[in-house]
This record gives sequence, structure tokens and C-alpha cells, in this order.
Amino acid sequence: MTDRLFFEDLSIEDSFDLGPKSVDREEVIAFAEDFDPQPFHLDEEAGRASILGGLSASGWHNCAMLMRMMYDSFLPRMASEGSPGLDFVKWQRPVLAGDTLSGRSQIIELRPSASRPQLGIAVFTHTLHNQRGEDVLSSRNPVLIRRRLAAKDPA
Repeated sequence: MTDRLFFEDLSIEDSFDLGPKSVDREEVIAFAEDFDPQPFHLDEEAGRASILGGLSASGWHNCAMLMRMMYDSFLPRMASEGSPGLDFVKWQRPVLAGDTLSGRSQIIELRPSASRPQLGIAVFTHTLHNQRGEDVLSSRNPVLIRRRLAAKDPA
């Protein structure tokens, strides 16, 4: 891809729309069976009996859906080299089977990497909300982005 966005192409407050992503019952259960088999993620009745109020997607499933929405929205266009981790993730409300998620990712900080001059660091915040406009997830993480000069370096 020749029209990639490098670190120098980004600016603070660049933002990217996420979603929509429909959350279906089968996907909630399949994720839970593999990664978080708590009853309220596997069974609608157990979910209704819990404080979550219904068949609820695992928080880690929510993070995986956020990752997919980020990829679908902007990651393939960037000269991304991955992320060293998350600063935080907050699960603010349950995501229930049948919900539709959407949101926004925004760059809040840009800085060159002190240890790797070929990279810059873009710090993103992410917010997902359900179809009622209620925030369900927020997170922040740095993303390593190649610098344009490094892309031209023959080494």
C-alpha cells in the first residue's frame, strides 16, 4: 500500500469513526466458550439473573470487537508497527447480545520514540457506545507508527 499514513502525516485530534458492529448471541457464546466461560456469558437465563441483566459479552470480547473496528476503520492505512500495550481499559456498561456498537478513536498525543528513531508514538483514546448512546468501553493506548524518513532509509 503506497498511500500509507506515516507518523508525520498524523495530527493531534485526528479521529476515526468505528462501527457499527452488531453483537449477536452466537458470537457472544462462542467467545465465552473459548476464553471466558462464566455463566452470564454463556447462558441467557444466567445473564438475566446476574447484575449484567442479560447474555453479556465478555469484557475481553469487547476489546476484541474494538480491535476489529479499529482495523476496519483505519489501521491498514497506517504504517503501524503495533502497540506496546494499553494504558487503561474501562468496561462501563454490559454489552448484551443484540446490541449494536459504534464509536470513535482519536489521537491525543504524538511524540517521536526516544529509543527507536525510525518510529513515532501516537496515543489514541477509544470510546464505544451502544445503540442507546450509552458508553460501554473506553480505553487509551500508544501505537507505534513508522516515520517517513525511516521508510526511505535503504537499511
